[in-house]
Amino acid sequence: MAATFPQTTAPDSPATNNPAPLADEESTGRRLALVVEYDGSGYAGFQFQPGQPTVQGELEKALTRFTQERIRVRGASRTDSGAHACGQVVDFWTCCSHPVQTFPKALNFYLPKDIRVQAAHTVPQDFHSRLHAHRRTYRYHVLNSTSASALKRHRWHWVDAGLNVAKMAGAAQTLVGWHDFRALAPGLPADKNSDRLVSRWDVWREDEAVIFECEANGFLKHQIRRANGLLLEVGKGRRPASVVDDVLSGRAGNDVAWPSLPARGLCLMKVTYPDFPPLSDGAAREERTLVEAGPERETVR
Repeated sequence: MAATFPQTTAPDSPATNNPAPLADEESTGRRLALVVEYDGSGYAGFQFQPGQPTVQGELEKALTRFTQERIRVRGASRTDSGAHACGQVVDFWTCCSHPVQTFPKALNFYLPKDIRVQAAHTVPQDFHSRLHAHRRTYRYHVLNSTSASALKRHRWHWVDAGLNVAKMAGAAQTLVGWHDFRALAPGLPADKNSDRLVSRWDVWREDEAVIFECEANGFLKHQIRRANGLLLEVGKGRRPASVVDDVLSGRAGNDVAWPSLPARGLCLMKVTYPDFPPLSDGAAREERTLVEAGPERETVR
């Protein structure tokens, strides 16, 4: 018989006079990490915001119900409102005695259907999902067709104009390497470091899909959506490929304006940890599905 988990009132909710104890790192316990997949369409991003539905908030409520502890999770990436993930990594401290292998099924019982825990691992006590991440990999999906899609409207950005994929792929290589990406992150505080190391920024076509995939040690808020928006301007023939270098170097000044792409096309594919490889496999299932079910892709590096 399949295991069931009782529907209970969250111990830290206003409906109880006995709030759950806070998971205390000074007590005997352990640190666990989860690989999480979610459709971000109905959430105001990953990070907790009072009065707003967030992925972090839902994870913490589910953890409280299962462990009977008040738990705060840390995420590897603070995805934007409406963005998605198939390989987000979160970590937390717990003093509960439940076996680690029971966490995915138990948490998925309490979580809404658009958030799923794919795997759980015991990690070193000093593990930090954000600070110890070596690389983050994101994809941006564009549906390049004459007609919009009802089924893909929450996961893809529709573009009906013709796109020169080879030209976009060439321009994207300007983004690879160490750069100051402040020009692609409007509103970034002046005292915040804006240098990032991008290891790759690829663009390819699969039938009506145009996919942007980038990997870096970290990304600034809106950096990916702004950069891919600029690449689309190049693909549509509105800007020369050299505009990317002009923007990064500051030569473009305020003379170049372009729209930022909507968050719905963005998906966090995986987070790579060189000292803990199991956590880097978060996107393996989706990667296999794309390779097995999709057409051979026209890759332009």
